[in-house]
Amino acid sequence: MNILDKIVADKRIEVTLRKQLIPVSQLEQSVLFEKPTISLASKLKNSTTGIIAEHKRRSPSKSVINQNLNVFDVAKGYENAGVCGMSVLTDSKYFGGSLDDLLIARASCNLPLLRKEFIIDEYQILEAKAYGADVILLIAAILTKEEIKQFSEFAKSLNLDVLLEVHNEEELHKSIMPSLDMFGVNNRNLKTFDVSLDTSKTLSQMIPNEFVKVSESGISSIDAIKELQPFGYKGFLIGENFMKTDDAGKSAAKFIKDLEL
Repeated sequence: MNILDKIVADKRIEVTLRKQLIPVSQLEQSVLFEKPTISLASKLKNSTTGIIAEHKRRSPSKSVINQNLNVFDVAKGYENAGVCGMSVLTDSKYFGGSLDDLLIARASCNLPLLRKEFIIDEYQILEAKAYGADVILLIAAILTKEEIKQFSEFAKSLNLDVLLEVHNEEELHKSIMPSLDMFGVNNRNLKTFDVSLDTSKTLSQMIPNEFVKVSESGISSIDAIKELQPFGYKGFLIGENFMKTDDAGKSAAKFIKDLEL
């Protein structure tokens, strides 16, 4: 079992438990459920920098990144820095996140919020909506073509944007469908954790132009972004770079300022 298989196995157990604790009807009655969503895809299309900044405490590949920053300060800082959107990790066992992080981020800023999660059930999409997300992540490596279609169409019915993450050509080809807004190319090999920007470059030509292209993982420098922009990338997910510092917002602001020079 690789790390992804392990995470998914644990996630199935977790979701089954959550469904027993909080019924769908309760999620649908949440105050945030009726809130109009903000489109990340639109923001990226109209941006020259395209930064999606992440709140991430730890990860299986890096263990602890930063346990000291609170979500409120990070969200406020990212918004002031001028990022296009914020990604909030809600997996607790492997990433130290929670749905409460999403709630706090929603209360702290008006950025489009991505629920970064291993989605294997429609219930998690309802949770995303109820806790204030604007965008969900679907990971092609853990879903069938039918599930991608089912989940993305369900998300669109709730006015959520859909970011579909792929790692290779095979995942990309099974995933191209009109119910997606963005394709995220993950530069990290999930089996070895090696990172290469060549993954984004190679797959860029295969992504139809109607989808917003996002590059994920291993983007820690201005040079990396400048290298990928000619390949049609409008979004850049930066996970650890800002969170490694004492002030994620300040470090994002400096990064964006340097990128605009």
